[in-house]
Amino acid sequence: MSDTIFALSSGSPPAAIGVVRVSGPAAGAALTALSGTLPQPRRASYRALRATDGAVLDQALVLWFPGPNTATGEDLAELHLHGGRAVVAAVEAALLDLDGLRRAEPGEFTRRAFAHGRIDLAEAEGLADLLSAETELQRRSALAMAGGAFSRQVEQWRDRVLVASAAVEAVLDFGDEDDVSDLPSDFLSRLTDLRGELQAWLSRPRAEALREGFRVVLAGPPNAGKSTLFNALVEDEAAITSPLAGTTRDVLTRAVSIGGVPFLFGDTAGLRDETGDEIEAIGISRALAELSKADLVLWLGPEGEGPDDAWEVAPQADVFHVEHKASPRHRISAVTGEGLDALRKDLIETASVAMPKPGEAALNRRQYALMAEAERALGHATLERDPLLVAEALRLARVAFDALIGRATTEDMLDALFGRFCIGK
Repeated sequence: MSDTIFALSSGSPPAAIGVVRVSGPAAGAALTALSGTLPQPRRASYRALRATDGAVLDQALVLWFPGPNTATGEDLAELHLHGGRAVVAAVEAALLDLDGLRRAEPGEFTRRAFAHGRIDLAEAEGLADLLSAETELQRRSALAMAGGAFSRQVEQWRDRVLVASAAVEAVLDFGDEDDVSDLPSDFLSRLTDLRGELQAWLSRPRAEALREGFRVVLAGPPNAGKSTLFNALVEDEAAITSPLAGTTRDVLTRAVSIGGVPFLFGDTAGLRDETGDEIEAIGISRALAELSKADLVLWLGPEGEGPDDAWEVAPQADVFHVEHKASPRHRISAVTGEGLDALRKDLIETASVAMPKPGEAALNRRQYALMAEAERALGHATLERDPLLVAEALRLARVAFDALIGRATTEDMLDALFGRFCIGK
């Protein structure tokens, strides 16, 4: 990382202000080249920015942050420009003319922060989720992860495993190598308590539910009113509605937020046993596959014929000739709005239980898998009698904890993570 990178770190122009960030060993020289002199550290200075030929590019506020106590862990400069396209483009062109500077890749500033120990891997993952957060629940959960709450917990768990490992090493060095009876009397209870804490975290709602939304699939036979209800729930004419059976041929999904809770609603092809239409048959097959992935199915078909645990919904409550259900969970009319508020309220309450609590850090797939490895290793450690095997199980737990916060990881995984960030982050 000997080169120096720069990028627009604020929103795309035109805007009131455009912030260009420069990070790397030549950041100070670049700031001096454009503004004349290096300003006092961490104090905004008003300067005229000039190109190499002396032409004025902009009147801007500039800031200088000498490393390593910066966001990236290296020398850092910021140029707060007027946010017009031409101004930003001219300043970027002037930076490109300087030796040793290049444009940043997506997520490269954050990757440098990780490489220099300013943040760990779990915090970086939380920051990526924070940048993509669209609901209040997503924002608060991502903020907890980005703020280091989970990382501090992992470090505490790791320290407890290190203490246990030290006790086992003492037995191996000075005790009876064939038995663990010389270990402290509370050794097993401490490991059991730690394992219980991991199991409690593993039982929490996962980050995917928060990121992807609570999956609600509308299902039933053709012309049951699925697409009309789908449009009402997403508050958009997303699905084509028609009195003709088989209008919906494929799965249509739409992510929306209701009451601050993220949902992913799915409209599916009408389900029936036989169809002479090959395309409709494919749609039915995809609809059945979608049902298997749903967190909740709203069943608009004949009562009792839907999937297990599906909500019985009586649609078209405004149409008198429709055969209504005897005991539906909800009776609605997407046309008049009858029952829709009650359905939405029920959906919010149900989804909220499946979501992480507000402000609670939630595990993603990678973190869940590693924590499960640590939990299994601790389980083995409590069962073994041979100190060597206990020591190995504790080592595997430490390895999993290290991978959780990025002490041990792979370049491919890092490329995938930091590729989620925008150019200037």
